[in-house]
Amino acid sequence: AKIIEIAKRLSLQAAKGGVRGEKLCEKHQEVLKLFCEEEQIPICLVCRESQAHRVHAVVPIEEAAEEHKEKFQAYVQILKDRREKLLGLKTAEEGKSL
Repeated sequence: AKIIEIAKRLSLQAAKGGVRGEKLCEKHQEVLKLFCEEEQIPICLVCRESQAHRVHAVVPIEEAAEEHKEKFQAYVQILKDRREKLLGLKTAEEGKSL
């Protein structure tokens, strides 16, 4: 009974994202190793060969993650700079009103 319970838990873990935390393709139950640049979604190797993605630009998912991380960091820096500028303007206006 304990072995069956463990097997059920492992099966549930695999369905939710693999034992090692890897996400699986809902359609093919394969590990999502690629990123479709056209549709901006992770895909498996089987999806890559399908009609839906065959002509799309595809990169390894780790590479896509790194690119997106760098873009987000650049956006965060822009927002921080804008925030500093706005806080400076706010301080200046508060000084004028006093």
